[in-house]
Amino acid sequence: MRALILGAGAVGGYYGGRLVEAGADVTFFVREARARLLAEHGLRIESALGGARLDVRTACDRQALAPFDLVILSCKAYDLDDALETIAGAVGPQTGVLSLLNGLVHLDRIAARFPRATVFGGVARISATLGGDGIVRHFGVLNRIDFGARDGGADARLEALRDFFARTPVDARLSAEIEQELWDKFVFLATLAGITTLMRASVGTVLATPAGETLILRLLAECEDIARAEGHAPAPEKFADFRAELTRPGSPLKASMLRDMERGGPTEGEHILGDMLARAQRAGVAAPVLEIAATNVRAYEASRASAG
Repeated sequence: MRALILGAGAVGGYYGGRLVEAGADVTFFVREARARLLAEHGLRIESALGGARLDVRTACDRQALAPFDLVILSCKAYDLDDALETIAGAVGPQTGVLSLLNGLVHLDRIAARFPRATVFGGVARISATLGGDGIVRHFGVLNRIDFGARDGGADARLEALRDFFARTPVDARLSAEIEQELWDKFVFLATLAGITTLMRASVGTVLATPAGETLILRLLAECEDIARAEGHAPAPEKFADFRAELTRPGSPLKASMLRDMERGGPTEGEHILGDMLARAQRAGVAAPVLEIAATNVRAYEASRASAG
């Protein structure tokens, strides 16, 4: 199986590097500067589960791409349109596209752009970063990835992906219920992003205020109601996990969306909060805290746009 990974950053670089370790036929589509760095130093991973320095194959010219068996997307949602144009030459009728983006709305956009390809759902659970020195640094030991066909059916490409990961430290799971996995992460992330961007603070800091826990749980309940209206409410034990994680005193947890705002960059606000709110409105589900959180990020994006 020939796989193309768009980018060699924190997520794509880590999971792609582990696939290379296992002997998979992987090509990374990267910018020329990143390609030069990879050619000179290799793909470097630092992790408590084992570091690596890997010689990898790269591509930089989107016009020269030919169809692959599998294309893996791990970009930010605000880069999706450019990403889809970048990989267009790599996607043929027999290609599978595995998305590791947060949320759900991107799956329909990918399917609309490549109607003859097969779009798979994926959820990456990892804390990693790409350093200025080009090293992918993995924090902690969590490095789970779930993927599957949206209809729950079997697919030889996903089975091959699972088998390659089985030779690595990655906790890879081929799921027959990937839609529910995507919804579970969507509910948790919309709550986390909504409350931490609205308050410009970590979960622990919000909890230290008199009404902090009440607001977090109201937002979590709203997102759960929306998921239930769409037929994908989290299981009770999953919801209990979310509640525990979002009400842990002193927690430093904050959404990457807040970090994007803190550095003045673009956010996935519309992709996560905007889409969740749109689903609430279509279903007639009241979501006042979510509406305020989405408006907050929309106002931030409008200010960025007016400032050029």
